[in-house]
Amino acid sequence: MNIILLGAPGAGKGTQAEVICDRLQIPTISTGNIIREALKTGTEMGLKAKSYMEAGQLVPDDVVIGIIKERLAKDDCKGGFILDGFPRTIPQAEALDKMGVVIDKVIDIEVSDEAIIKRMSGRRVCEKCGASYHLDYKKPKEENVCDKCAGALVQRKDDHPDTVKARLDVYHKETEPLKDYYEKQGKLSVVEGQNEIEETTALILKAIEA
Repeated sequence: MNIILLGAPGAGKGTQAEVICDRLQIPTISTGNIIREALKTGTEMGLKAKSYMEAGQLVPDDVVIGIIKERLAKDDCKGGFILDGFPRTIPQAEALDKMGVVIDKVIDIEVSDEAIIKRMSGRRVCEKCGASYHLDYKKPKEENVCDKCAGALVQRKDDHPDTVKARLDVYHKETEPLKDYYEKQGKLSVVEGQNEIEETTALILKAIEA
């Protein structure tokens, strides 16, 4: 089965993709990961991406799509795959269709902006060992001190409320229209993100099997 996972930054797409990948025994195709892999292996599209990245520019759609096409052609995708982070825009979705890639299900994980901002802005990371905590869900024993190595806990720039809100604004403008695009094709299933990862997973698996 070929699946696309949609959801705003912080909705838990990455975690769910890993779980579903294990359950269904199909690979997760994450845009960031495959671009890094293409760069590492020096494929034609990888070298094109490298030239843009070294110039400090965004990798254009046609190059990203080319890298996706190279990855989907590999043997491990023959039984299905999960796309996480692609498509991000209507033109990318249209390009996927033109490539002849048949998508069976599009799962949209819905989490409110308020919940995402609270979830992401509450994260703290240890400067020394990288262990992660949360002010509400996974508190350290001592405030701002890592349980594992006693390092200082800091808030990453990506998790600052203003940064999270800016990323959400981009998502609503560029990616959210994909919901209508795939709903018109009869492929969209909306899943309400739950507080517990396992509960969200159960709803996603139910939507996939429907």
